[in-house]
Amino acid sequence: MNNIQEKYNNLKEYLKSLGSVAVAFSSGVDSTFLLKTAQEVLGDQVVAVTARSCSFPERELKEAMDFTKNHGIEHIIVDSEELDIEGFSQNPVNRCYLCKSELFTKIRQVAAEKGLKEVIEGSNMDDMGDYRPGLEAIRELEIKSPLRYADLNKDEIRQLSKEMGLPTWEKQSFACLSSRFPYGESITPEKLKMVDEAEQLLLDLGFRQVRVRHHDTLARIEVAEAEIEKIMERETRYRIHEELKKIGFTYVALDMMGYRTGSMNETLK
Repeated sequence: MNNIQEKYNNLKEYLKSLGSVAVAFSSGVDSTFLLKTAQEVLGDQVVAVTARSCSFPERELKEAMDFTKNHGIEHIIVDSEELDIEGFSQNPVNRCYLCKSELFTKIRQVAAEKGLKEVIEGSNMDDMGDYRPGLEAIRELEIKSPLRYADLNKDEIRQLSKEMGLPTWEKQSFACLSSRFPYGESITPEKLKMVDEAEQLLLDLGFRQVRVRHHDTLARIEVAEAEIEKIMERETRYRIHEELKKIGFTYVALDMMGYRTGSMNETLK
């Protein structure tokens, strides 16, 4: 038995031991894999819960709804507007902690109403190396993290997802739109809409892994290293510049280091 299969078996045994679960479901690579595996192990003792907010693009919500419908999984959508949380819109360094505390408290309420024993979420071993205050909220609320329990990393989750025939196996990584702002810069619905529209443009142009970081009047674009040559083509550059100015940015810049997770954390000491 290879190591990845052993980890997968451990994951299934762990999920079986939980009995019944509410799964925090964002339609991303990790939560989709976790949800489908939980369904295979626990059947109808699984409920997917997705948070609807202005920092969660409609395209992601639609994918979540389509997946649960296609796989016969009960799906509950809760309104979880981060901007209503005291202090969140000022974008403090513990912004993610504030958000996760509020979100998982609501998912716990859903689990209680449904008679489900546990709440689980999809962080994996690759999430352990960066500044992620949201994990502290998960620990405090005693939310289970099965993928970390099974010692699975992102590449392994993608590989297993491919073997399971999940459409998300090669989906780009995504984080909530609030992560596109430097700490201390206020977050508003209007700014979130600008980021969402800018990233949607890049996705529509065929770029797979994108981030548009919002620096006041400047948009700092991150794309995967393999796509930097493509974005530097004259026609593409002019199109992006023109469209982002229409969205509301004054300046448009390309990050020379390309896409990387947590680039806003580089300002932290």
